[in-house]
Amino acid sequence: VMDVLTLSRWQFAVTGMFHFIFVPLTLGLSLLVAYFETRWLLSNDETWLKMARFWGKLFLINFVLGVVTGITMEFQFGMNWAEYSRYVGDIFGAPLAIEATLAFFLESVFIGVWVFGWDKVSKKMHAASIWIVAVATNLSALWILLANGWMQRPVGYHLATDAAGQVRAEMVDILALLLNPYGIIKFFHTLFNGYAVAAFFVMGISAWHLLRKSETLCFKRSFRTAAFFGLAASLLVALTGDFHAVEIAKVQPTKFAAMESVWETQRGASMSMLLVPDETGERNRIEALQIPKLVSFLAFRDPDAEIRGLKAFPKELRPPVWPTYLSFRLMVGLGMAMILISLAAVYLSGK
Repeated sequence: VMDVLTLSRWQFAVTGMFHFIFVPLTLGLSLLVAYFETRWLLSNDETWLKMARFWGKLFLINFVLGVVTGITMEFQFGMNWAEYSRYVGDIFGAPLAIEATLAFFLESVFIGVWVFGWDKVSKKMHAASIWIVAVATNLSALWILLANGWMQRPVGYHLATDAAGQVRAEMVDILALLLNPYGIIKFFHTLFNGYAVAAFFVMGISAWHLLRKSETLCFKRSFRTAAFFGLAASLLVALTGDFHAVEIAKVQPTKFAAMESVWETQRGASMSMLLVPDETGERNRIEALQIPKLVSFLAFRDPDAEIRGLKAFPKELRPPVWPTYLSFRLMVGLGMAMILISLAAVYLSGK
């Protein structure tokens, strides 16, 4: 049924997905551009300067599109989710305000210095400006993901009634929000994802130019740098992803049960390599190639740990199983592919 709630969800989901096309690339590409310019500053090798200028232009285009799509999301908090904003605005709004006044202002000011200051400030100041942009970009992600982490695992708050008799969530412990394990793990997992995206972006464009035999030295260096950067980032994505899954199993058992399509509460839950969920029948149609106790071990580092099944929760609190189950496996598969491809890239870049 396409009611107001469903339309609001679709609109915000589409806006969020479009915005997130640009965000990870900004996180990683800013660091790579800063690295390239620093190598030029230290070596005075003009090839590194060409790299900084070339990838810097692509970074700027991506940054602008990310800002525009992000502003659209901000409006939707008030327009689509006004009641949510009223109910938790005292908490959710704080990290977003810090992100805007601290991180985004730093990005905006020093990206201007970087763009227009090539012949107006010293080389060291110019290189410092892009490093400030890179650090501020990553700080921006921190505050946003701490806010998102609070949504997933609310901490450090109490419910209070205002003068109009409306109940609102109010923050009572800012440290709880800042040190929320869910938010911190999500931050690092997203950060390393962004680095991997940037690495593959640089490798892909560099490979295209190398095939056309244009600016060979410039793009060979870009490819090799991105290959090592991508390998390190992909390994860290896998590591933090494992930590994140453990945290989800602890604080969001319904989501974890949907990720693994576990219907019955059980100890020593096995993982089926071939599994077909059946939401209507609240069971799995096919469960084959099982690895004993693997789900319990991955969730709690205990092969005999209890996994609460989906049937332990009311239907209205369960996430849709098929999209959750398939998207989780797609994510893991792509993560493994990224590690293998970046390994191959490191090998090929040495030839």
